[in-house]
Amino acid sequence: MRLNGLTWRQLPWVQANLAQWRYALRNATAMCLALSVAYALNLDQPYWAMTSAAVVSFPTVGGVISKSLGRIGGSLLGAAAALLIAGHTLNDPWLFSLSIASWLALCTWVASHYQNNVAYAFSLAGYSAAIIAFTTVNASDTAQIWVTTQARVCEVISGILCGGLMMMILPSTSDGDALTRSLHQMHAKLLEHASLLLQRETTETLHRAHENVIGQILTLNLLRIQAFWSHYRFRRQNNVLNYVLHQQLRLTSVISSLRRMLVNWPDPPAALFSAQHQLLAELARPDASKYRLAQILQSISPTQADYRLQAFHSRLRYFCWLWLDTSRWLRQFERADGHSRLSPPTLPGLARRADSAEASWAALRTFCTILSGCGFWIATQWDAGAAALTLAAISCVLYASVPSPVNSVTLLLKTLGWLSLFSYVMKFGLMIQISVLWQFLLVMFPLLILLQLLKQQQKKYAANWGQFIVFMGSFLAVDNPPTWDYGSFINDNLAKILGVTLAWVAFQILRPSSDKRRSRRHIRLLRREFIDQLSRRPRSSESRFESQVYYRINLLNSSRDEQARLWLLRWGVVLLNCSQVAWQLREWHAGSPELAAVRDAVLHDLREVVSERGIQHTSLNQSLVLLQQRIDRLSAASDVQQRELAALLWRLLCCLTRLQTVTTQPVADEGAGAS
Repeated sequence: MRLNGLTWRQLPWVQANLAQWRYALRNATAMCLALSVAYALNLDQPYWAMTSAAVVSFPTVGGVISKSLGRIGGSLLGAAAALLIAGHTLNDPWLFSLSIASWLALCTWVASHYQNNVAYAFSLAGYSAAIIAFTTVNASDTAQIWVTTQARVCEVISGILCGGLMMMILPSTSDGDALTRSLHQMHAKLLEHASLLLQRETTETLHRAHENVIGQILTLNLLRIQAFWSHYRFRRQNNVLNYVLHQQLRLTSVISSLRRMLVNWPDPPAALFSAQHQLLAELARPDASKYRLAQILQSISPTQADYRLQAFHSRLRYFCWLWLDTSRWLRQFERADGHSRLSPPTLPGLARRADSAEASWAALRTFCTILSGCGFWIATQWDAGAAALTLAAISCVLYASVPSPVNSVTLLLKTLGWLSLFSYVMKFGLMIQISVLWQFLLVMFPLLILLQLLKQQQKKYAANWGQFIVFMGSFLAVDNPPTWDYGSFINDNLAKILGVTLAWVAFQILRPSSDKRRSRRHIRLLRREFIDQLSRRPRSSESRFESQVYYRINLLNSSRDEQARLWLLRWGVVLLNCSQVAWQLREWHAGSPELAAVRDAVLHDLREVVSERGIQHTSLNQSLVLLQQRIDRLSAASDVQQRELAALLWRLLCCLTRLQTVTTQPVADEGAGAS
């Protein structure tokens, strides 16, 4: 047996590169500095400052600023809530329990609806109130509640300021550079994606590739939010970045629309595929020429009678011009200095709202967990109940929106088990022999560097090491002055593990919806939003609906239920393609009342096909027959506008034909209009 892991070349300090050393030194120094500042301010629980510095340890400047702002805002909101709750309800334990459980449920509900700063701030507001309120249950004077609240907020802000200071001293890579590089990579990847989808062959990996592209574009939106806080240049040009992301989503939609036409085209000309290859090759060149693209498109210019080629040619040309337009805005963004202000078309922000039903279920779970824990605490008068309820609140709020909360809480339980053994050895083997802070920091500083390096190098166990670092301060319980009560230490650590166990039981009993059920719910919501798109005055614009569709598809991107993911993707793409044709039909200017009547009749038939419950089979079959009849009649005419309308109707026919297959899905709603 060869112990390669014990060779000196495998040691974390030797394996680490410069960026990893910078990250480890910055965060370890910030945590030690935060602990020192908390001691200098004579705060009674300085380990919260150390924990706060660990939480905001982000690899980029924008991430640190964004997370710090969310943490400060959430901590202040939570402190205000704790003052109101504890100050008015401590005389009645059950009223206190109902109040704090309701507040935590509200914070869970709001945090589940959003991402990034808003979600993080409300998560902090929830468990910050729990940290403060649960530690003041034995207070006999309201002034003591104020002092405790003040101390916790000071500890949190001290940790944040120390983390920000170290980021200034040892800065990391720029969020803006990472975002710009990622945008260019995604722009090039869209050409590869088009090359993959614009072929006649169908493989099992096509839908997964489409999901991955959607997920990566929405991930870029999170990078945009971080870059927004990293430099004023990105705040000034935030509208450009938002526009580019919308355009990349639109390019993804156009690719799926082109594929849908190819699949429904019995005998496309061979020259079409050759022209596609030439167009993608020309677009991939740094000096892509619009004139050269027009020449290639001219080589497959449709004849008068071929409405299929006319529809495909029009959409392919739209893809090329859209890709060039996005490239132009990317170049202008790169060249813009700090004083330039670009003005792209105004578009709403990408959709970020989550599932309201799932958020309400998570809020109910948090409420029941905290209320039952408080009831047990009141009945037993357990002196470590505050520690147990604090960890239960943190677990319920933090893991309410993760894809697999049971696995996350199980991982946390394993980490806390190892952390209990580690903290016992550290506290009663080393810390009890130390009388001054600097001696403790001499041991803690290299240990933190080692943990930070392991977190970066061992990707498989990064979550374990991250939890270990964050919760280490509270388990070591570095108090001011220090206490060495063995029984209290064991009781407190056991309470923390039992608090997380309570959350684990809650996630097992009040389990999140299965991916199959979530897929059904999102499909139903997509149909409701699609019906709104067909109204005369839709509440959501075309771009907003597009981002909503892709956001819902991405919510199940990490699901292991292949069928649930596949059917949500199919419904989303089909309804989005139909919606885009409907918008084009509304914007299409009819040259005669007869053509306007045909267009209005088609839109009316489309409203009869899709309902919130599913597909109306009779209306769908009738609409497909009527569409084909109208296409045949319009394509036989010599009028240009009639052939344009025939091409649009054929695109709609391709989309509606797909609905005949999606209605056979195993996860469809039961009842009228669904199979």
